Amino acid sequence: MAQISLFTTLISWLTAWSGAASMPAPERSRTADAQPPSPPPAQGRRIAWGARVSPGFKRKTIAVAHRLRMDPDHLMAIMAFETGRSFDPAVTNLAGSGATGLIQFMPATARALGTTTAALAGMTALDQLDYVEKYLAPHAGRIGDLPSAYMAVLYPRAVDKPSGFVLFRKGSKAYKLNRGLDVNSNGQVTKAEAAAKVSALLEEGLRPGLIG
Repeated sequence: MAQISLFTTLISWLTAWSGAASMPAPERSRTADAQPPSPPPAQGRRIAWGARVSPGFKRKTIAVAHRLRMDPDHLMAIMAFETGRSFDPAVTNLAGSGATGLIQFMPATARALGTTTAALAGMTALDQLDYVEKYLAPHAGRIGDLPSAYMAVLYPRAVDKPSGFVLFRKGSKAYKLNRGLDVNSNGQVTKAEAAAKVSALLEEGLRPGLIG
């Protein structure tokens, strides 16, 4: 009897084990596996002024723009405007403000970012992009349109302002440094006027031979 009982127990155990092994594994929680969206692939993507910069600079600009939730075409247009289409990290402001680099970092701005304009001028364009991102990071998610993106560089207080908001008025030092933005020469520069210059550079950078 002991042998039969042992055999019966063994058969029951094997049957139970076989059934358990054939059961489907529990479905993994989709929520637990959720991952943040990946940046869009830069390989093969064409952006404004992409033909004027190195492939590495182009890839990094796309990645930076993705993290800042802005259009890489807008970022390229801003840097083209601020550097006179050169994308030179050492270019300085001709009006004598001391601004330097891809987005014309002012000396005080550079210090706030933990560097100097001299140090920025000595960097490669690729390395200086890290400071461009660091500077723009507080505005991430609010610079999806070109005028607001450019305001983050030129006049941060106007990022969320309407297009007619006046940035500079004649008689101020700021107006003197930016009087070239006064499109209608009425003695004041609005957000829309300032953005118009960059918008023109965006359109130019999307032309054949410059887009890439």
